Amino acid sequence: MRILIADDHPIFRRGLAQVLATEAEMMVVAEAASGDEALELARSREWDVAVLDYSMPGHTGLEVLNVLKREFPQRPVLILSMHADDDHGVQVLKAGGAGYISKEHAPEEITGAIKKIASGGKYVSPRLAEVLADELVSSNGKAPHEELSDREYRVMWLLASGSHIRDIAQEMKISPSTVSTYRARVLRKLGVGNNAKLVEYAVRHRLTQ
Repeated sequence: MRILIADDHPIFRRGLAQVLATEAEMMVVAEAASGDEALELARSREWDVAVLDYSMPGHTGLEVLNVLKREFPQRPVLILSMHADDDHGVQVLKAGGAGYISKEHAPEEITGAIKKIASGGKYVSPRLAEVLADELVSSNGKAPHEELSDREYRVMWLLASGSHIRDIAQEMKISPSTVSTYRARVLRKLGVGNNAKLVEYAVRHRLTQ
């Protein structure tokens, strides 16, 4: 099983590769340090499963996931994140991800998760399964944040986490004016008037820590 890994933290990436190397049927064939590099490698190497960090410079893991699902629809993608399963897990699964794991639990869960998604299944933690079940029984329609585009969602999350517009622009490799445009769209779609109300919305919906 050929695996592509993308994570901008070299120590974590190397540790993950070492964990996977203990499995005889798994082989890491490519390692990327950014979303852009992950896309380049995905298009130039042969791979069966991709393991992506949710937060990477340039193209985020979610954006890379969207591209991979268009170009390689049959190949499963697993997303890792430093945030709790219910922070972004639903967003990842709705975007076509085959699974979502908190980095805190990755060393123990990664090999089992890869085996499951490689066989056509989905990998979710018990906590994320609860969140998904709650959505099914309690939501008649989409919450406002579910209508955001991937970039709008990213800007919303960074603003709610306390990042400033220039910091967001640098991380996402876009201009501050573009970030401001995304911010205006987010505020309008969420029905809030300022950043403080946006933070309240994010906390209420458990979108950030």
